[in-house]
Amino acid sequence: MLNQALRLIRTYHDFSQTELCAELGVSNSYLSEIESGKKQPTLDFLKKYSEMFDIPLSSILFFAENLDNQKPSDKIRQNIAGKIISMLEWNENRINAKEASKNKKKI
Repeated sequence: MLNQALRLIRTYHDFSQTELCAELGVSNSYLSEIESGKKQPTLDFLKKYSEMFDIPLSSILFFAENLDNQKPSDKIRQNIAGKIISMLEWNENRINAKEASKNKKKI
């Protein structure tokens, strides 16, 4: 879920992968592999991400917690994380629709 959260944070702040890579000093392929879940981000990368978007590192790591234990508190955290991701996905879809509308008007 961490890879999805990182992608959604980026799109929420209206950054392309290329723009974010330039800001963070990483390659496009590295960010792409992280966002697709092929690679795990380093702690240094997460710190840069945290500073870039002014989000506490603990909040970003919240999405990476292992929720395999099915204690009641884990179910609550998983539910909250799912709702946050749903809200971010909704916003991403809204931004994408807005961009598609702009592109349509240009044509």
